[in-house]
Amino acid sequence: MSAAGEPIEDVVRAHLGGLRSTLDGLAGESRRVERWGTELATRLRRGQRLFAAGNGGSAAEAQHLTAELVGRYRGEREPLSAIALHADTSTITALGNDYGYEEVFARQVRAHGRPGDVLMLLSTSGRSPNLVAAAEAGRSLGLTVWALTGPGPNPLAAASSEALCLPGITPSVQEAHLVTVHLLCEVVDRTLGRSVAAPAERPKAEELVP
Repeated sequence: MSAAGEPIEDVVRAHLGGLRSTLDGLAGESRRVERWGTELATRLRRGQRLFAAGNGGSAAEAQHLTAELVGRYRGEREPLSAIALHADTSTITALGNDYGYEEVFARQVRAHGRPGDVLMLLSTSGRSPNLVAAAEAGRSLGLTVWALTGPGPNPLAAASSEALCLPGITPSVQEAHLVTVHLLCEVVDRTLGRSVAAPAERPKAEELVP
């Protein structure tokens, strides 16, 4: 039994049922995911950058995306320019202390963003003031701003160039955002060709001995 007296099996079934409904919503957005992934690949290939940000669990999802692009998803390719704006703790704490938490992403966007770059913002509620401020800053500078959110309409979706809004409760939306991240990486890889660059050959163990 759960703490609320509900059988654990029912809790598990309800969670999985909610996730299925959210993933059904994502399936309905498959064309948008394909278009975003193709556009992202095109821009990264010509030297533009992806910036990503979120709060809490959404920060983890955003950083997962940038890690896959700088490193690799499934197949080898050249590293791609992708930066998680929440990952630099010194910058985040300095900006939060000096300008308030609402500015921690927007000021970085104004510092680093250039026309043609992509800003990806993740929020299950779509109501985080610091992400809305970042979206507004990005669009004012000519960045393309994409939002991954929970149910719409919401302020972040309205402030962005385009938004993918998924139905469901916070856990289901967050889990579906990870699926979306992987789908975007899959489209990027297929657009660029996975074997654009061979992996660097690691030195043999005996070569490391002085």
